[in-house]
Amino acid sequence: MTKQNIGYVHSTESFGTVDGPGIRFIAFMQGCRMRCEFCHNPDTWNMGGGTPYTPEEMFKEAMEYQPFWGTDGGITVSGGEPLLHIDFLIDLFKLAKAEGIHTALDTCGQPFSYDEPFFGRFEELMKYTDLVLMDIKHIDDEFHKKYTMHSNKSILQMAEYLANQNIPMWLRHVLVPERSDTDEALTRLSEFIEKLSSVEKVEVLPYHKLGIYKYEALGIPYKLKDIDPPTQERIDNANRILKVDKYTTMK
Repeated sequence: MTKQNIGYVHSTESFGTVDGPGIRFIAFMQGCRMRCEFCHNPDTWNMGGGTPYTPEEMFKEAMEYQPFWGTDGGITVSGGEPLLHIDFLIDLFKLAKAEGIHTALDTCGQPFSYDEPFFGRFEELMKYTDLVLMDIKHIDDEFHKKYTMHSNKSILQMAEYLANQNIPMWLRHVLVPERSDTDEALTRLSEFIEKLSSVEKVEVLPYHKLGIYKYEALGIPYKLKDIDPPTQERIDNANRILKVDKYTTMK
């Protein structure tokens, strides 16, 4: 008997409008190895939770909303970190592509590796992935380790791989005062992004405190309680340095 392919899902969203083009069905997978100080979904961290789905069950649920997607919408899988469920993703995206449905992967990139068996599975997944939405938390590796508990080396490697394979990317950067909001870091990030030929969109996501209540409910100390969201001036500055308008007008 073949072992059933199961993915563990934290939650779903029926009419997502920010995680890929058009109106989308979004599955948020359970589990993440990163521990970003500014994460607003700490309830997705634990690998032991979530609702079990087979790819077929998830696809059937998503297809209930297909009439609302129009020509631009489709299915996005986010998290948590969806690449921790890579076999589930492959089968789900295969089902979607067989029906001509647009697929998007929203990832932090941390699990990426050229080691097997991961890399072979990742290459397989990319055959059925139309768009990758990717977070780059901080361009400096030492800062990245301090604020996320992990190196950024595999993340930057993944971005470079996607560009080399001409896989469309939307890059996102959370702007956090006293963390990622420095002109030096933003300039280095901009220089890195400029080298990636398949980037279609760059987004600055201002840090917010909307997830504090989740930390309190989970009994997790919130390390940024004394840091306020960035001012509009700093958001505009980040947009300018990262050349957000350039990518907005490219298509």
